[in-house]
Amino acid sequence: MIHLISAGLAAVRWLLAAVGLAALALGGMLAWPVRQPPELTSISSARKSIDFSALPAVERFQARDGTDLAYRHYAAHTPAAGRIAVVVHGSSGSSRGSIHALSAALAERGVETFSVDIRGHGSSGTRGDIRYVGQLEDDLADLVGEIRKNNPVAPLTLIGHSSGGGFALRVAGSPIQHLFARTVLLAPYLGYDAPSSRSDDGHWASPDIPRFLALSLLRQLGLPWAESLPTIAFAVPPNSVMLQTASYSYRLMINFGAGRDFRQSLAAATRPVAIFAGAADEIMLSGKYQEAVGNRATVRIIDGIDHMGIVGNPSALSIVTDDIATTGLSS
Repeated sequence: MIHLISAGLAAVRWLLAAVGLAALALGGMLAWPVRQPPELTSISSARKSIDFSALPAVERFQARDGTDLAYRHYAAHTPAAGRIAVVVHGSSGSSRGSIHALSAALAERGVETFSVDIRGHGSSGTRGDIRYVGQLEDDLADLVGEIRKNNPVAPLTLIGHSSGGGFALRVAGSPIQHLFARTVLLAPYLGYDAPSSRSDDGHWASPDIPRFLALSLLRQLGLPWAESLPTIAFAVPPNSVMLQTASYSYRLMINFGAGRDFRQSLAAATRPVAIFAGAADEIMLSGKYQEAVGNRATVRIIDGIDHMGIVGNPSALSIVTDDIATTGLSS
């Protein structure tokens, strides 16, 4: 009997030691610092070529949690196309960034356009963070509700650039996909394992992999702790805090993207999805988009256009806006 008790106590000690070591390892992973990568000038310099003289003022709508979120409204020029576009910026960006050129071009083409500051960016919410995974979809649905107050019937096209394109795809395969007649992805980031993604993210992003893995493990265990900790940093210019978001919390990082597997979102999408990208994209492998999506989306690659050029270069804008203004939409 004494032998059995001793063996049991020894097993408990070993178990406690293993748990302690696991806790130490997990704590060390959580404490791993996020490192800011050096500025990527091909991205930051793109904004300098944009004419912001006609940038609309920020307007606000109230999300379901009571937070006032920001967007900019671009009224359609005549002749109006009878369509509405919602434009989502890329990682670290806002409606005050390079997507202004796209939004203005859409309005000139007759498409009423709403360019949104995704929560955690620009003038919406706490910079670099959200409250829960799935909040961005709730916010988008609330924005559509605001738009529908004045225009209840015009078809809506959801447009997203880069990480915003990944998020737009997430929405296209989500329970709120019915809010949009079509989704257009511009040089979308589909996830780290997508054929179109470079292994080094084009030197744009620096993920904190140990911390990300630790927080993911805790989430799988039903312990969503410390998810406000930053897990990725971007190669933004120094002292750009007024214009760009330098890092994302874990929950913003996993919500503002295509989801765990972009293929699942594609398979779940019941409305048309289109991809436009530049052949000279330095962040994505644009020649791999067709391989990535197969026949689930149409793909057009534009010669001579880089990652930011797809939302700022006049020749690319002509192609993209003409498509959005004229392509048939499902009901």
